[in-house]
Amino acid sequence: MHGGKFDHERSLAPIKPLNATQAAYLSALRTHPQTIVLGPAGTGKTWMAAAHAADLFRQRRIGRIVLTRPNVPAGRSLGFFPGTLEEKFAPWAVPVVDTIRERIGRGAFDIAMKNGEIEMVPFEVMRGRSWSDTFVLLDEAQNATLQEMKTFLTRLGEDCTAVVNGDVGQCDLKETSGLAQVIAMIREQELPVPIIEFGADDIVRSGVCAMWVRAFARVEGA
Repeated sequence: MHGGKFDHERSLAPIKPLNATQAAYLSALRTHPQTIVLGPAGTGKTWMAAAHAADLFRQRRIGRIVLTRPNVPAGRSLGFFPGTLEEKFAPWAVPVVDTIRERIGRGAFDIAMKNGEIEMVPFEVMRGRSWSDTFVLLDEAQNATLQEMKTFLTRLGEDCTAVVNGDVGQCDLKETSGLAQVIAMIREQELPVPIIEFGADDIVRSGVCAMWVRAFARVEGA
């Protein structure tokens, strides 16, 4: 679509799935405009989405990357951080930003941020926006209400790829997770949106991570 803007600058190995679920996830990313991915920490679900977005941007198959997440942190509120709303939001985007910067290069990343081609959009300022020719990653989606999920999903325009990433078992809301309700809608209405589900056996971060995910699951399920 846009030509190979960064091809002469960096030659990266393609994203390589480490298990069958990652392979199914990567296939969904490549073949569907919307994908929902679920599962515990350490399964690579956020990294793969960020790396895929970066590669699409490098190849100029998309013109922009948008990162967002609900403002329901598991801990201190965004209000404790100084600066603008966008600056308060930035710390939570660090893992995604690091992956994108690594794959497109620091200089290209800095230029893209300056030009608004990579953007962090808190939910508070999402209403009224629309995206086209864009890769949009919604992280920690289990903490979005149903109305917030509706607001997000109805922002998506032409040539837009969206990944909704969450772990419904880690919802910090007092009400039912909007993500869980959207998943039910997809299944009941047979909407053409793949749902990829990772489990503890899919954890690739480390054996220690897998051990603790299983340990907490046993305690929380007791």
